[in-house]
Amino acid sequence: MTTRREANTGILASAAVAASHAAAVHAQGESRALPAARTDGGMPLMAALRLRRSTRAYSDRALSEQTLSDLMWAAFGVNRPSGDRTAPYWRHIMVIDVYVAMADGVFLYEPKDHALVPYLPDDLRAHTGVQDFVATAPVNLVYVAHGERMTDISPENRRLYASVDAGFIGQNVYLFCASEGLASVFRGAVDYEKLAQAMKLPDQQFVTFAQTVGYAPA
Repeated sequence: MTTRREANTGILASAAVAASHAAAVHAQGESRALPAARTDGGMPLMAALRLRRSTRAYSDRALSEQTLSDLMWAAFGVNRPSGDRTAPYWRHIMVIDVYVAMADGVFLYEPKDHALVPYLPDDLRAHTGVQDFVATAPVNLVYVAHGERMTDISPENRRLYASVDAGFIGQNVYLFCASEGLASVFRGAVDYEKLAQAMKLPDQQFVTFAQTVGYAPA
């Protein structure tokens, strides 16, 4: 069994590799700093739970920069000085990266700096799922797992535990959307191989799920 110290050492090494890979894939453009997230307010939890639902029709109305900022923090932002996140994660090891596919490209969410790091300049929204609405909804989140950070378990269990972590993040997104009057759907209807190729993911990384966020049609 890998100790937490050994695991963390491995994470630092793999994080450096991931960062260099992202830089190599998309070496142009600066990080897109998000405005400070509004971490107070919102509707009561029970009210948000009552309104939580999945939506499969979207307008093309864009999210404001502030709403996007609040969304990303709610999904998997840093919520305490230790650097821990708004969602729990496997063995205290962060194996999920959140990518944001929008009309102007694909971005990697960097929670520490609360910024979007340019990853690919292409509009890959249509690649994030097999349903038509994903191509025009303003935001599709893609939850990518680092298999190389889960070396002491089988490939099947890597996918299992990574999927659980993605589900925690997905529920955060659902509740935020319910609170803010946004629409969302957590999706497994994805051509995983096609999406991984389009995103130029390294062999040890894999897509778990995707999640669409936007506004329901008027």
